Amino acid sequence: MSNIDIHKALLEAAQTEKNAMDFYKYGAEKMADDKASATFRILANEEKEHARSFYDSCDGTDIPSFEVFISAPPKTDSSWWRALQSLLVGDFDERKAMELAMDQEAQLEKELRAMAAKISDPAVKAVYLANAQSTHRHEELINEEYKDIYS
Repeated sequence: MSNIDIHKALLEAAQTEKNAMDFYKYGAEKMADDKASATFRILANEEKEHARSFYDSCDGTDIPSFEVFISAPPKTDSSWWRALQSLLVGDFDERKAMELAMDQEAQLEKELRAMAAKISDPAVKAVYLANAQSTHRHEELINEEYKDIYS
């Protein structure tokens, strides 16, 4: 990948992580179960840090500060936001929200690993792989909480 492609890929990855953060942040607000809500709040904070790792890897002056970026309203066309909105249209179902979160995390891990495979810069590749591993841990955490709550 060229430097411009890497810059674009890093910004897109940061946006994807912000989309996940928004999903968890707003999902946590809708949950009645304290344990599920706490899990989503933890995940929102971790997604924010993932976004920061990608954002901080960008070497551009054409981007706003991280604080401006992360506090922007949710991207309503993201798959994460659309999925959450589909749950909110009817009666919000925490079980479905957790199942959806596991699916979204699994898909994101695949995307991060696929992108890492295309990147030759070892430092940038490491950012993608570290986030893929953390994303995998998110899926496992949600799965454990899901089993604990619904089994």
